[in-house]
Amino acid sequence: MPRIDRFDILLIAGLLFTLAGLGLLMHHGRAQQGSERGTALERAMEERLAAQARLAFLTDLYQPVEDLRKEGKNQQALLALEEIARDYPGEAHGLILRGAILLELGLLERAVDSYVEAVRFNGEYVDDRSPLSRRTEIRQLVDEGLTRLRTRLEAQGDNPSLLETLKKVYYLQSRLAGGCE
Repeated sequence: MPRIDRFDILLIAGLLFTLAGLGLLMHHGRAQQGSERGTALERAMEERLAAQARLAFLTDLYQPVEDLRKEGKNQQALLALEEIARDYPGEAHGLILRGAILLELGLLERAVDSYVEAVRFNGEYVDDRSPLSRRTEIRQLVDEGLTRLRTRLEAQGDNPSLLETLKKVYYLQSRLAGGCE
């Protein structure tokens, strides 16, 4: 049997320290990975709860406007939206509702302006997976807008305001196709 000298003892001790260090690192990494999973799960739950709370809040806040729309009282609904907008300026859901009402009133250009402003504030309105999605409604607006605006442009020539509205319709079309700002 070979003799073990100091150098061999140092090598064996170094090897044992290295193995112990690796074991500690692996244990610490697993513990940290578990806590990261827990944190990610908590974050996902918080985001989902916040989204549900926001949806409930918006539904409750804008219910009087929706009721007026159902009754065909679009002018009163627009007034109610203006009152809400004083407390919540630039809130995208109000802009979407305003656009829908303006479209019902036959004011295509103003409706397009409102929808564009809403989508710029909050892209969830063109996202199929969002509970706030108004994708179908926006697609119908784009289809109607393209048809009507092109026809009017052919009849009137280069009308700057119609061209600007047409650009906004193209913007909505690109957002529906997955384009970003």
